[in-house]
Amino acid sequence: MAKKSSCEYCMYYQYNEDYEYYECGINLDEDEMMRFLSESHQSCPHFKYGDDYSIVKKQM
Repeated sequence: MAKKSSCEYCMYYQYNEDYEYYECGINLDEDEMMRFLSESHQSCPHFKYGDDYSIVKKQM
């Protein structure tokens, strides 16, 4: 069984119904996006653990 990536447990990992795939839903400005894409890091600095209960609370 393949190891799940941390994105699958992240609060910002959202399903895009228009394109039918999951994507990161965090809002970064242009400078933050360039820094995020250019830096090499082993884990996402924006990761926030989201279990089913906390995600539902966010949607309400």
